[in-house]
Amino acid sequence: MKTSRRTAVTTLAAAALAAGFPLSALAQKKLVLGFSQIGAESEWRTANTESIKSAAAAAGIELKFSDAQQKQENQIKAIRSFIAQKVDVIAFSPVVESGWEPVLREAKAAKIPVILTDRAVNVKDDSLWVSFMGSDFLEEGRKAGRWLVEKSKDVKGDVHIVELQGTVGSAPAIDRKKGFEEIIKADPKFKIVRSQTGDFTRAKGKEVMEAFLKAEGKKINVLYAHNDDMAIGAIQAIEEAGLKPAKDITIISIDAVKGAFEAMIAGKLNVTVECSPLLGPQLMSAVKDLKAGKTLPKRIVTEESVFPMEVAAKEFPNRKY
Repeated sequence: MKTSRRTAVTTLAAAALAAGFPLSALAQKKLVLGFSQIGAESEWRTANTESIKSAAAAAGIELKFSDAQQKQENQIKAIRSFIAQKVDVIAFSPVVESGWEPVLREAKAAKIPVILTDRAVNVKDDSLWVSFMGSDFLEEGRKAGRWLVEKSKDVKGDVHIVELQGTVGSAPAIDRKKGFEEIIKADPKFKIVRSQTGDFTRAKGKEVMEAFLKAEGKKINVLYAHNDDMAIGAIQAIEEAGLKPAKDITIISIDAVKGAFEAMIAGKLNVTVECSPLLGPQLMSAVKDLKAGKTLPKRIVTEESVFPMEVAAKEFPNRKY
Protein backbone atom coordinates (compact mmCIF):
# COMPACT_ATOMS: atom_id res chain seq x y z
CA MET A 1 0.00 0.00 0.00
CA LYS A 2 2.77 2.49 0.94
CA THR A 3 4.65 1.77 -2.27
CA SER A 4 1.48 2.42 -4.33
CA ARG A 5 0.91 5.71 -2.53
CA ARG A 6 4.49 6.79 -3.16
CA THR A 7 4.04 6.00 -6.84
CA ALA A 8 0.85 8.08 -6.98
CA VAL A 9 2.50 11.01 -5.22
CA THR A 10 5.56 10.81 -7.49
CA THR A 11 3.28 10.89 -10.53
CA LEU A 12 1.46 13.94 -9.21
CA ALA A 13 4.74 15.61 -8.27
CA ALA A 14 6.02 15.30 -11.82
CA ALA A 15 2.78 16.76 -13.16
CA ALA A 16 2.95 19.60 -10.62
CA LEU A 17 6.54 20.48 -11.52
CA ALA A 18 5.64 20.56 -15.20
CA ALA A 19 2.77 22.93 -14.41
CA GLY A 20 4.96 25.13 -12.18
CA PHE A 21 3.30 24.29 -8.86
CA PRO A 22 5.33 23.93 -5.64
CA LEU A 23 5.88 20.36 -4.46
CA SER A 24 4.99 21.27 -0.87
CA ALA A 25 1.33 21.45 -1.85
CA LEU A 26 1.47 17.78 -2.86
CA ALA A 27 3.27 16.45 0.18
CA GLN A 28 0.23 14.59 1.52
CA LYS A 29 -1.84 14.46 -1.67
CA LYS A 30 -3.27 11.15 -2.75
CA LEU A 31 -4.94 10.36 -6.07
CA VAL A 32 -8.70 10.77 -5.68
CA LEU A 33 -11.21 8.97 -7.92
CA GLY A 34 -14.90 9.82 -7.89
CA PHE A 35 -16.96 6.83 -9.07
CA SER A 36 -20.72 6.75 -9.69
CA GLN A 37 -22.15 3.23 -9.85
CA ILE A 38 -25.54 2.39 -11.38
CA GLY A 39 -26.76 0.43 -8.37
CA ALA A 40 -26.89 -3.19 -7.23
CA GLU A 41 -29.44 -4.63 -9.64
CA SER A 42 -27.64 -7.91 -10.31
CA GLU A 43 -24.89 -10.34 -9.27
CA TRP A 44 -22.80 -8.77 -12.05
CA ARG A 45 -23.12 -5.24 -10.67
CA THR A 46 -22.29 -6.35 -7.12
CA ALA A 47 -19.10 -8.03 -8.41
CA ASN A 48 -18.26 -4.91 -10.44
CA THR A 49 -18.57 -2.69 -7.35
CA GLU A 50 -16.42 -5.02 -5.26
CA SER A 51 -13.76 -5.12 -7.99
CA ILE A 52 -13.57 -1.31 -8.10
CA LYS A 53 -13.47 -0.88 -4.32
CA SER A 54 -10.82 -3.53 -3.73
CA ALA A 55 -8.66 -2.38 -6.66
CA ALA A 56 -8.73 1.23 -5.42
CA ALA A 57 -7.62 0.11 -1.96
CA ALA A 58 -4.84 -2.04 -3.43
CA ALA A 59 -3.64 0.82 -5.64
CA GLY A 60 -3.61 3.37 -2.83
CA ILE A 61 -6.22 5.50 -4.59
CA GLU A 62 -8.81 7.33 -2.50
CA LEU A 63 -12.26 6.32 -3.80
CA LYS A 64 -15.32 8.51 -3.42
CA PHE A 65 -18.10 6.05 -4.25
CA SER A 66 -21.74 6.86 -5.03
CA ASP A 67 -24.60 4.40 -5.65
CA ALA A 68 -27.19 5.88 -8.06
CA GLN A 69 -29.87 3.27 -7.33
CA GLN A 70 -30.54 3.01 -11.10
CA LYS A 71 -31.52 6.70 -11.41
CA GLN A 72 -29.77 9.02 -13.84
CA GLU A 73 -30.54 12.11 -11.76
CA ASN A 74 -28.62 10.55 -8.85
CA GLN A 75 -25.60 9.98 -11.08
CA ILE A 76 -25.67 13.57 -12.33
CA LYS A 77 -25.81 14.84 -8.73
CA ALA A 78 -22.87 12.58 -7.81
CA ILE A 79 -20.75 13.80 -10.73
CA ARG A 80 -21.47 17.42 -9.80
CA SER A 81 -20.45 16.62 -6.23
CA PHE A 82 -17.18 15.10 -7.49
CA ILE A 83 -16.53 18.25 -9.53
CA ALA A 84 -17.16 20.42 -6.45
CA GLN A 85 -14.75 18.25 -4.42
CA LYS A 86 -12.11 18.66 -7.17
CA VAL A 87 -11.34 14.96 -7.49
CA ASP A 88 -8.49 13.98 -9.85
CA VAL A 89 -10.54 11.70 -12.10
CA ILE A 90 -14.25 10.92 -12.48
CA ALA A 91 -15.44 7.49 -13.64
CA PHE A 92 -18.98 6.24 -13.97
CA SER A 93 -21.11 3.49 -15.46
CA PRO A 94 -24.06 5.38 -17.02
CA VAL A 95 -27.60 4.17 -16.30
CA VAL A 96 -28.71 5.23 -19.80
CA GLU A 97 -26.88 6.49 -22.91
CA SER A 98 -28.36 9.97 -23.39
CA GLY A 99 -28.67 13.18 -21.37
CA TRP A 100 -25.05 13.56 -20.21
CA GLU A 101 -23.81 16.60 -22.17
CA PRO A 102 -24.38 19.34 -19.55
CA VAL A 103 -22.68 17.58 -16.63
CA LEU A 104 -19.82 16.27 -18.79
CA ARG A 105 -19.21 19.82 -20.06
CA GLU A 106 -18.98 20.93 -16.42
CA ALA A 107 -16.35 18.25 -15.74
CA LYS A 108 -14.38 19.28 -18.82
CA ALA A 109 -14.54 22.96 -17.81
CA ALA A 110 -13.15 21.92 -14.39
CA LYS A 111 -10.34 20.04 -16.22
CA ILE A 112 -11.32 16.73 -14.61
CA PRO A 113 -10.97 13.77 -17.02
CA VAL A 114 -13.90 11.35 -17.26
CA ILE A 115 -13.61 7.59 -17.84
CA LEU A 116 -16.67 5.57 -18.85
CA THR A 117 -16.80 2.02 -17.46
CA ASP A 118 -18.98 -0.85 -18.68
CA ARG A 119 -21.47 1.39 -20.57
CA ALA A 120 -21.12 4.12 -23.18
CA VAL A 121 -22.80 7.51 -23.51
CA ASN A 122 -24.37 9.09 -26.59
CA VAL A 123 -22.93 12.61 -26.85
CA LYS A 124 -22.03 14.67 -29.95
CA ASP A 125 -18.68 15.77 -28.51
CA ASP A 126 -16.49 12.73 -27.79
CA SER A 127 -13.86 14.95 -26.15
CA LEU A 128 -16.18 15.11 -23.10
CA TRP A 129 -14.80 11.71 -22.03
CA VAL A 130 -11.27 10.32 -22.37
CA SER A 131 -11.80 6.56 -22.53
CA PHE A 132 -14.51 3.89 -22.47
CA MET A 133 -13.48 0.56 -20.99
CA GLY A 134 -15.62 -2.52 -20.91
CA SER A 135 -17.28 -5.18 -22.99
CA ASP A 136 -18.47 -5.05 -26.60
CA PHE A 137 -22.22 -5.44 -26.03
CA LEU A 138 -22.94 -5.62 -29.75
CA GLU A 139 -20.57 -8.56 -30.09
CA GLU A 140 -22.16 -10.23 -27.03
CA GLY A 141 -25.51 -10.11 -28.82
CA ARG A 142 -23.90 -11.54 -31.95
CA LYS A 143 -22.30 -14.36 -29.94
CA ALA A 144 -25.74 -15.25 -28.50
CA GLY A 145 -27.23 -15.20 -32.01
CA ARG A 146 -24.46 -17.33 -33.50
CA TRP A 147 -24.86 -19.94 -30.76
CA LEU A 148 -28.61 -20.15 -31.45
CA VAL A 149 -28.15 -20.37 -35.23
CA GLU A 150 -25.68 -23.23 -34.81
CA LYS A 151 -27.89 -25.07 -32.29
CA SER A 152 -30.96 -24.70 -34.54
CA LYS A 153 -29.34 -25.58 -37.88
CA ASP A 154 -31.34 -28.83 -38.18
CA VAL A 155 -34.66 -27.30 -37.10
CA LYS A 156 -37.06 -27.14 -40.06
CA GLY A 157 -40.00 -25.12 -38.67
CA ASP A 158 -40.17 -21.64 -37.16
CA VAL A 159 -38.19 -20.89 -34.00
CA HIS A 160 -40.27 -18.67 -31.71
CA ILE A 161 -38.11 -16.46 -29.48
CA VAL A 162 -39.09 -14.34 -26.48
CA GLU A 163 -36.65 -11.66 -25.37
CA LEU A 164 -36.06 -10.18 -21.93
CA GLN A 165 -34.43 -6.81 -22.58
CA GLY A 166 -32.27 -4.90 -20.13
CA THR A 167 -33.02 -1.41 -18.80
CA VAL A 168 -34.70 0.72 -21.48
CA GLY A 169 -32.24 3.17 -23.06
CA SER A 170 -29.13 1.49 -21.60
CA ALA A 171 -26.17 0.66 -23.83
CA PRO A 172 -26.16 -3.10 -23.12
CA ALA A 173 -29.91 -3.43 -23.78
CA ILE A 174 -29.66 -1.52 -27.07
CA ASP A 175 -26.57 -3.33 -28.34
CA ARG A 176 -27.38 -6.85 -27.12
CA LYS A 177 -30.70 -6.65 -28.94
CA LYS A 178 -29.14 -5.18 -32.09
CA GLY A 179 -26.27 -7.71 -32.24
CA PHE A 180 -28.59 -10.69 -31.71
CA GLU A 181 -31.04 -9.52 -34.39
CA GLU A 182 -28.18 -8.83 -36.81
CA ILE A 183 -27.28 -12.56 -36.74
CA ILE A 184 -30.72 -14.20 -36.71
CA LYS A 185 -32.25 -11.99 -39.45
CA ALA A 186 -30.34 -14.01 -42.09
CA ASP A 187 -32.82 -16.89 -41.55
CA PRO A 188 -36.57 -16.11 -41.56
CA LYS A 189 -37.35 -19.13 -39.38
CA PHE A 190 -36.13 -17.16 -36.35
CA LYS A 191 -38.99 -15.00 -35.06
CA ILE A 192 -38.95 -12.79 -31.96
CA VAL A 193 -42.60 -13.07 -30.90
CA ARG A 194 -42.38 -11.10 -27.63
CA SER A 195 -39.80 -8.59 -26.38
CA GLN A 196 -40.04 -6.60 -23.18
CA THR A 197 -37.74 -5.08 -20.57
CA GLY A 198 -37.01 -6.99 -17.38
CA ASP A 199 -34.82 -4.16 -16.02
CA PHE A 200 -31.85 -6.54 -15.60
CA THR A 201 -33.42 -7.85 -12.35
CA ARG A 202 -34.38 -11.36 -11.28
CA ALA A 203 -37.81 -10.33 -9.97
CA LYS A 204 -38.81 -8.45 -13.13
CA GLY A 205 -37.42 -11.26 -15.32
CA LYS A 206 -39.74 -13.71 -13.56
CA GLU A 207 -42.72 -11.36 -13.81
CA VAL A 208 -42.29 -10.67 -17.54
CA MET A 209 -41.64 -14.35 -18.35
CA GLU A 210 -44.91 -15.22 -16.59
CA ALA A 211 -46.68 -12.79 -18.93
CA PHE A 212 -44.89 -14.27 -21.97
CA LEU A 213 -45.98 -17.78 -20.96
CA LYS A 214 -49.59 -16.69 -20.50
CA ALA A 215 -49.59 -15.08 -23.94
CA GLU A 216 -47.59 -17.68 -25.91
CA GLY A 217 -47.59 -20.85 -23.78
CA LYS A 218 -45.91 -23.86 -25.36
CA LYS A 219 -45.28 -21.96 -28.61
CA ILE A 220 -42.12 -20.49 -27.02
CA ASN A 221 -39.00 -22.31 -28.24
CA VAL A 222 -36.26 -19.95 -27.05
CA LEU A 223 -35.71 -17.35 -24.33
CA TYR A 224 -33.00 -14.77 -24.97
CA ALA A 225 -32.27 -12.81 -21.78
CA HIS A 226 -29.98 -9.77 -21.80
CA ASN A 227 -28.50 -10.88 -18.47
CA ASP A 228 -28.25 -13.94 -16.22
CA ASP A 229 -30.34 -12.50 -13.39
CA MET A 230 -33.40 -12.08 -15.64
CA ALA A 231 -32.82 -15.58 -17.05
CA ILE A 232 -32.69 -17.05 -13.52
CA GLY A 233 -35.97 -15.29 -12.65
CA ALA A 234 -37.49 -16.58 -15.89
CA ILE A 235 -36.39 -20.16 -15.12
CA GLN A 236 -38.51 -20.02 -11.97
CA ALA A 237 -41.52 -18.85 -14.01
CA ILE A 238 -40.97 -21.63 -16.58
CA GLU A 239 -40.84 -24.28 -13.86
CA GLU A 240 -43.94 -22.90 -12.15
CA ALA A 241 -45.73 -23.18 -15.50
CA GLY A 242 -44.94 -26.92 -15.54
CA LEU A 243 -42.29 -26.71 -18.27
CA LYS A 244 -38.63 -27.77 -18.21
CA PRO A 245 -36.14 -24.91 -18.67
CA ALA A 246 -33.30 -25.67 -21.12
CA LYS A 247 -35.34 -28.58 -22.54
CA ASP A 248 -38.83 -27.34 -23.41
CA ILE A 249 -37.45 -23.80 -23.82
CA THR A 250 -33.84 -23.17 -24.85
CA ILE A 251 -32.37 -20.43 -22.63
CA ILE A 252 -29.58 -18.07 -23.71
CA SER A 253 -28.28 -15.34 -21.42
CA ILE A 254 -25.38 -12.94 -20.96
CA ASP A 255 -22.90 -12.16 -18.11
CA ALA A 256 -21.56 -15.58 -17.03
CA VAL A 257 -22.04 -15.00 -13.28
CA LYS A 258 -21.77 -17.91 -10.84
CA GLY A 259 -25.56 -18.15 -10.62
CA ALA A 260 -25.69 -18.90 -14.35
CA PHE A 261 -23.10 -21.65 -13.99
CA GLU A 262 -25.10 -23.17 -11.14
CA ALA A 263 -28.20 -23.10 -13.35
CA MET A 264 -26.28 -24.76 -16.22
CA ILE A 265 -24.88 -27.46 -13.90
CA ALA A 266 -28.48 -28.11 -12.78
CA GLY A 267 -29.48 -28.47 -16.46
CA LYS A 268 -31.72 -25.39 -16.47
CA LEU A 269 -29.75 -22.92 -18.65
CA ASN A 270 -28.24 -23.73 -22.06
CA VAL A 271 -25.55 -21.09 -22.52
CA THR A 272 -24.21 -17.82 -21.11
CA VAL A 273 -22.08 -15.26 -22.94
CA GLU A 274 -19.35 -13.75 -20.77
CA CYS A 275 -19.33 -10.08 -19.78
CA SER A 276 -16.64 -9.57 -17.14
CA PRO A 277 -17.39 -7.13 -14.28
CA LEU A 278 -13.81 -7.26 -12.94
CA LEU A 279 -12.84 -3.84 -14.31
CA GLY A 280 -11.33 -2.47 -11.08
CA PRO A 281 -7.60 -3.13 -11.72
CA GLN A 282 -7.92 -1.90 -15.32
CA LEU A 283 -9.65 1.27 -14.13
CA MET A 284 -7.04 2.05 -11.44
CA SER A 285 -4.25 1.53 -13.98
CA ALA A 286 -5.99 3.99 -16.32
CA VAL A 287 -6.41 6.57 -13.52
CA LYS A 288 -2.69 6.41 -12.75
CA ASP A 289 -1.78 6.64 -16.45
CA LEU A 290 -3.97 9.73 -16.87
CA LYS A 291 -2.38 11.51 -13.93
CA ALA A 292 1.07 10.58 -15.28
CA GLY A 293 0.20 12.50 -18.43
CA LYS A 294 -0.27 9.44 -20.64
CA THR A 295 -2.94 9.27 -23.37
CA LEU A 296 -5.45 6.45 -22.91
CA PRO A 297 -6.91 4.49 -25.84
CA LYS A 298 -10.41 5.82 -26.59
CA ARG A 299 -11.78 2.26 -26.40
CA ILE A 300 -10.48 -0.51 -24.12
CA VAL A 301 -12.28 -3.82 -24.84
CA THR A 302 -12.47 -6.71 -22.36
CA GLU A 303 -11.59 -10.23 -23.62
CA GLU A 304 -14.47 -12.67 -23.07
CA SER A 305 -15.78 -16.17 -23.88
CA VAL A 306 -18.99 -18.16 -24.43
CA PHE A 307 -19.88 -20.95 -21.98
CA PRO A 308 -22.42 -23.64 -22.97
CA MET A 309 -23.85 -25.91 -20.25
CA GLU A 310 -21.56 -28.77 -21.35
CA VAL A 311 -18.49 -26.99 -19.90
CA ALA A 312 -20.17 -25.43 -16.84
CA ALA A 313 -19.08 -27.97 -14.21
CA LYS A 314 -15.46 -27.87 -15.38
CA GLU A 315 -15.34 -24.08 -15.60
CA PHE A 316 -17.26 -23.28 -12.39
CA PRO A 317 -14.25 -23.51 -9.98
CA ASN A 318 -12.47 -20.84 -12.07
CA ARG A 319 -15.23 -18.26 -11.77
CA LYS A 320 -14.43 -15.19 -9.67
CA TYR A 321 -17.95 -13.66 -9.78
